[in-house]
Amino acid sequence: MTLHPTLRSLTLALLAALCLTAGAQRQAHLHSSHLSHQWDFPLATDSIDTIDLGLDPARLLIHLKGGSVVPFSAEFLDSLTVSDTPAVETKDPYQVFQLYITTDDGRPVTSRDYYTGCHLLLNGRGAYSNQSLGAEIRGRGNSSWLWYDKKPYRLKLYEKHKLLGLAKAKSWVLLANYRDVTDLMNTFVFEMGHYMGLPYTNHTRYVELFINGDYQGLYQLTEQVQQNKNRVNVSDERGILIALDVDDGPTESPYADDNFTSKVFRMPVCVKYPDDERFTANTVDSVRTVFAQLEQAIKDKDYERTSQLLDIRSFIDYLLIQEFVYNVELSAPRSIFIHKDGDGPWVMGPLWDFDAGYDFDWGDMYNGHTFFTDFRETVMGTDPLRRNGQYAYVPQFFTNLFACPQFVEQYKARWAEVKDHVVDHAWTECMRYVANLRLEGAVGREASRWPLRGKQFDTELQKMEQWLRNRLTHMTYLIQNIPMPAEPPATTGRLCGTVTTGVAMDWNRGYQQRDKIHVSKDDVLRLMELSADELNEANLTIVPLMDDGSEGQNGTNGVFGGWFDADGNPGPYANGHVYIEVFDDLWNWNCGLYQQQCWDNRHTVVMQYQYPHRGTLLKVNVEVSVTISGHGWW
Repeated sequence: MTLHPTLRSLTLALLAALCLTAGAQRQAHLHSSHLSHQWDFPLATDSIDTIDLGLDPARLLIHLKGGSVVPFSAEFLDSLTVSDTPAVETKDPYQVFQLYITTDDGRPVTSRDYYTGCHLLLNGRGAYSNQSLGAEIRGRGNSSWLWYDKKPYRLKLYEKHKLLGLAKAKSWVLLANYRDVTDLMNTFVFEMGHYMGLPYTNHTRYVELFINGDYQGLYQLTEQVQQNKNRVNVSDERGILIALDVDDGPTESPYADDNFTSKVFRMPVCVKYPDDERFTANTVDSVRTVFAQLEQAIKDKDYERTSQLLDIRSFIDYLLIQEFVYNVELSAPRSIFIHKDGDGPWVMGPLWDFDAGYDFDWGDMYNGHTFFTDFRETVMGTDPLRRNGQYAYVPQFFTNLFACPQFVEQYKARWAEVKDHVVDHAWTECMRYVANLRLEGAVGREASRWPLRGKQFDTELQKMEQWLRNRLTHMTYLIQNIPMPAEPPATTGRLCGTVTTGVAMDWNRGYQQRDKIHVSKDDVLRLMELSADELNEANLTIVPLMDDGSEGQNGTNGVFGGWFDADGNPGPYANGHVYIEVFDDLWNWNCGLYQQQCWDNRHTVVMQYQYPHRGTLLKVNVEVSVTISGHGWW
């Protein structure tokens, strides 16, 4: 029925009558010539009061009992009809669904911290039940919220409900996937996770989103990663869910009371469960202690102990997926979830946040949408134990087990088991979604709403498929050639002594210092009581030490190294004063300073050589005195 102004009152009266006739639910069909599409929005008949155009002929207002108003943009509206909701669900998850959100008083969603009340109309398209629900909405994400115009959102329903066939819960996520022109990068990984059996892997439902009548484009509706019997199902009293994440860790969120720096590998950790709403047997301090047991076993390269504390299969599957899609956030780390149930082992997952993978061009990260350039790059490298990939500072938590022959054998065997099917399976599932995205016109509407400079959906889709095929071949070659450890990891450690050295830095040269730090190889061999022939440099590692003698993390781009703060403790670049960076030459080290941070004229830092020999890890400390000159104040 066409809404001519002269017939408006008669038409609206008829519409109201239709909406209030008997039946469980009705569906309002809004046809718009502007978008060349018919939108279906479910409306519960027992909640509708009246429908009118109000004073503004460009706004169609649906008044619900209780005072809520659902506005639709009527500027380009051609017709509106009402029909019954199909009684039979087809349970087709590949459909493109519609989600209409109306906020209280039409307020925009501008905050990540505070929820705004809203009403949801979710059209199940005959595949699943329609929903008309009260909820709250807020922004979510870090870079995706701050950098891009298309915003991701978090939904919290007032009551637990199934949405589009997904298990009942209150909390849901709408991923914007703004820089991902294909909208498939997270979906592909989720499908890999399902195929490989990683527990609690998320699902995908594509929805076209309206907020207060404004078409927002294509979104990925999925589960919120949280402790819940229908999500990460660990026990209420003894369950643990943590995220290794820089953004939620102590450096970026110093005032939060749910995070810590891990004891052994100094990684940023946020405790997602238990949270501040529930008192359990676990606290943040106890989680840190329990997690440190796993860290220590991995640091010691103790495979037997680690296999008691960690589900090795999940760890291998998780690393294979991360490396396959070249997810560089493994190195930060960001969005790395791990869970534990009572006395059971730690288990990796769920998988999360992959639009920084697929060889994303970080050089143009704010405006660019460039992926798929080079399929040969790696996060952990061709020799993960030495971390010789593009991100040499990936935490050793993920790489130390490559010193264990059993782990390397399992890693290779697992890839050989899945490589012939996992990529084809995930891509086939993605194409089932794509077929509907094209059929329903969602691809074109998304491109019109959010045009991305020079990027076309079909072109990027072809690039993605070719990159994945090339990646499969290349990764198979890499994994086959990961070096087997020369000897079992050392089970004991012995500090053999200390050598001293120094370097003079020019403050004005910052990162580009002329001099290197020289370490006497002869002195190190003498303290380790080794001959030159007994030393295999491929097995030699160099780690930065904290001021208490414990190991710190390499925060540089070197294979070994560290950014040291004012007290000589290695940590993140943001807190660093001076750095040491080691590449191929293990005896002559690069160095430099961070001018905006470093105002001292002297630093003392310590690195440590470590070498496994006949079951003992031989250690030699290198104390480096750094003298800085050249600043005008000195």
